[in-house]
Amino acid sequence: MAAEPARQWSDEQLRGEEVAKKDIIQFLQQNASATFLGEHKLMGNIKNVAKTAKKETLITAYSHLYETKRFKGTECAENVTQQFKDVKLEAAQDKAKGKKAEVTVNEEPPKYTKTMLQKGDKINFPKKGDTVHCWYTGTLEDGTVFDSNVASGSKKKKAAKPLSFKVGVGKVIRGWDEALLTMSKGEKARLHIESDWGYGKKGHPEAKIPPNAKLIFEVELADIE
Repeated sequence: MAAEPARQWSDEQLRGEEVAKKDIIQFLQQNASATFLGEHKLMGNIKNVAKTAKKETLITAYSHLYETKRFKGTECAENVTQQFKDVKLEAAQDKAKGKKAEVTVNEEPPKYTKTMLQKGDKINFPKKGDTVHCWYTGTLEDGTVFDSNVASGSKKKKAAKPLSFKVGVGKVIRGWDEALLTMSKGEKARLHIESDWGYGKKGHPEAKIPPNAKLIFEVELADIE
């Protein structure tokens, strides 16, 4: 990157008659980046630029150059910044036109609520496709327990094993898939899941879950692989 050039004139000198418009234009063309010159319409033959440019506008550009530090040699940084601006602009334009973005984002509001009962390590979070190991108890709104792998007796505890499955890929109800991705290893939470993200209109007769039932689970994320 080129070194910052010293200021050639004071504000008083710039506004006086001793500094001509062509002098300011020449200085800017020699020291400003191409993008800066383009934005201020200072590209091209000095005489032609001097015919259309007002001196006050040139003085403003001169001051702006030192404020923004956009001297020659900074084009690479400017280009990168401009690329980001262009990407944001294109994304905004696509959204305004109703185009689908290349990366689809699920904007559907979550159909579950989570209450933390026990903090996790806040470091290890499962990703889609990871195998998770969970202890859980599922109840209906009236308190009826329809499923659990949490054993109560000492012998049963030794024989009990956590439920293991790949998370986020549809192996379980959506309420579980979505909620577990927000939990860290060791975390225990109570999930209130709407029927749409549970078993829906059909319910789950084998598990004695009626149609359109809201489900409540206490889930502990024991481990992640």
